Amino acid sequence: MSGTFVGMPAFPEAAREAVGNATLRGNLRHATHTIRAKRAKAVAEVSDWAELREAGKRIKDHTLRHLDRYLVQLEESVTAAGGVVHWAADAEEANRIVTELVRATGEREVVKVKSMATQEIGLNEALEAAGIRAYETDLAELIVQLGKDRPSHILVPAIHRNRGEIRDIFAREMGAWGRPAPEGLTDTPAELAEAARLHLREKFLRAKVGISGANFMVAETGTLVVVESEGNGRMCLTLPETLISLVGIEKIVPSWRDLEVFLQTLPRSSTAERMNPYTSMWTGTTDGDGPRTFHLVLLDNGRTDTLADEVGRQALRCIRCSACLNVCPVYERAGGHAYGSVYPGPIGAILSPQLRGTASEIDASLPYASSLCGACYEVCPVAIDIPEVLVHLRERIVQGGPATRDGNKVVLKPAGGHAAERAAMRAARWAFSRPGALRTGQRLASGTRRFHPRTLPGPGRAWSATRELPTVPAESFRAWWQRTRGGKDMTK
Repeated sequence: MSGTFVGMPAFPEAAREAVGNATLRGNLRHATHTIRAKRAKAVAEVSDWAELREAGKRIKDHTLRHLDRYLVQLEESVTAAGGVVHWAADAEEANRIVTELVRATGEREVVKVKSMATQEIGLNEALEAAGIRAYETDLAELIVQLGKDRPSHILVPAIHRNRGEIRDIFAREMGAWGRPAPEGLTDTPAELAEAARLHLREKFLRAKVGISGANFMVAETGTLVVVESEGNGRMCLTLPETLISLVGIEKIVPSWRDLEVFLQTLPRSSTAERMNPYTSMWTGTTDGDGPRTFHLVLLDNGRTDTLADEVGRQALRCIRCSACLNVCPVYERAGGHAYGSVYPGPIGAILSPQLRGTASEIDASLPYASSLCGACYEVCPVAIDIPEVLVHLRERIVQGGPATRDGNKVVLKPAGGHAAERAAMRAARWAFSRPGALRTGQRLASGTRRFHPRTLPGPGRAWSATRELPTVPAESFRAWWQRTRGGKDMTK
């Protein structure tokens, strides 16, 4: 995976700074609470939501089990429809392929549909290094790009910005990228949207090359699907002469009929809409209609490694709705930048460490960026058990063990800094497997409860600095049982 965000501090350190930003927390609280309330209402309207959720899960799991077959079918379908398919094993290869395709057109600028995959591999930076300027056309992505910022949310990348900040960014930066913002621009949504429309319109009409991702790819027909709310995607997909779509291999579905499920669950889970305002579908090329040349770049970049993990592979079901972010108490307080990845929030905490590995400080800390409350699993439209994967990844980080990296079976070493934790767990295992020792320890703890400290010493201080130590009861449950049940020993 691209190193765009790697090098950031571990999540606790990055989050500490974000939590102290009152403006950021206010922006996040208002936005996430609004979105999740609307989503809950939209989902409640559907009587068979649970069945749709289960159907989405099964379609994704079936596809992942037979991914090799469906990818070959997709290539055949796209090629038969007039498209050209390229395969990219990693970010470097994907960036090289796209850069060479743009250079072959002779153009030095491209317009882009919002795409997580292109952000994942750092495509904009790669194009810039090659002398090619990429213009983001999604409103929120435009705000991020003009502000020299990073996205902090899957659905609303500029969720951390309020209207006043956006107005200032438009007024200050638009002129350097094209048409300047109107004089006297205010922070009213209508004026901000109009400024963005005027700024982008000239780019849509001038650009000869468009770059997109895709929400879904249909193996049986070679059809790609983009769902969006503004219409910018349709402009990018239809006006340029050349269209290059870079898509993760997990975005495939077997048949046209499978789209029925996801076109119901995705809009309600993401934007709380009954159906998407703009659903664009294209199959290869057609004379006189849309781009004359179509290239599909299929991206692996750690996905087959993730697929090899029986527990972690469920992260590949994700349809990027961002519902898990909007209900997560950790994301609401820390914001997306603290995750050090284009995939923030609960899904990022399980996806990024699998795509990138856990060698860096930030990736090793992400599985701990959760309270394990389970709210993310409850709202996921494809039933990804995020808490289960988080615990699984924590175990891998602390204990090491077998994993797959770059297609090779490897044995990971236990991460540094967890020696005390491992020692504590070994001691607990020893005590819990010896009833006599456990009884003695419980009696000792109860008998000395008056002398127990309020905070832990040494390495334990980091834990108790933000938590209250539980008070040891006067007698253990075992002692209470024996006293009230006539001395019967539960271990017999």
